[in-house]
Amino acid sequence: MTLRERVGEYRHWLVIPVMLFIMAQLAGCGDKEPEQRQAFIQFLQTSVIAGPERLPALSDDQKTQFGPYVADYQILQTYSTQFAKAVSDSLVPVLDEIGQIRVPQDYLTHRTRLQQAAGALNLLGPQIDGARKRADDARAALKQPDDLKPIYEKAYRRVVTQSSQQLGPVISSASALTQTLVQLGDFLTMQGTQVSYKTDTVQLGSQLQVTQYNELVSAIQTQHQQLMQAQSSVASTQP
Repeated sequence: MTLRERVGEYRHWLVIPVMLFIMAQLAGCGDKEPEQRQAFIQFLQTSVIAGPERLPALSDDQKTQFGPYVADYQILQTYSTQFAKAVSDSLVPVLDEIGQIRVPQDYLTHRTRLQQAAGALNLLGPQIDGARKRADDARAALKQPDDLKPIYEKAYRRVVTQSSQQLGPVISSASALTQTLVQLGDFLTMQGTQVSYKTDTVQLGSQLQVTQYNELVSAIQTQHQQLMQAQSSVASTQP
């Protein structure tokens, strides 16, 4: 055998351990997945399912610990962010205006702002529906291990499904109350000089006007109670 042939043979055997070493390295990288999955499961249990209402942002260390499951969490966090912004932009202004109505004359002074806030509130339902559909579609595309699926389902139900379902009655109650408050403001405006105000009471010129006023006030009281109940139902389910 010539020297060249011997060197070629030697090189051939040298390739094998190098390839095995590379394969061992790749196998070692793949072994991180179970640890990443368990870390993500623990995070879901402690910081999402039993955690605060607002989802925490992931630190750089957590992103490393969770590996590919960062994308799974991003579905929850994206929906939560969109939900919070929509509520803050549409529902909170209405509730703020309602909370500032304390005496009959406030029905007049807050009427215009309530009308404007009601317009934004009408868009809240479709915004939440759109955010939920995007989350549902992204979740449907996930391929998760069997031990992660039920934990993620519980987290998803709390963050996405439950929040969107519970917001419906709040929107409906707030919308109905806002409409009646505006209606009462319109009614008092139409009475012109026939109405006068004394702190927390109203004086009207005829019995018909008194009857109409009392009917609207009664409806407002009922609708306000319904709104409080809807809000309490949401609060009672938070961890």
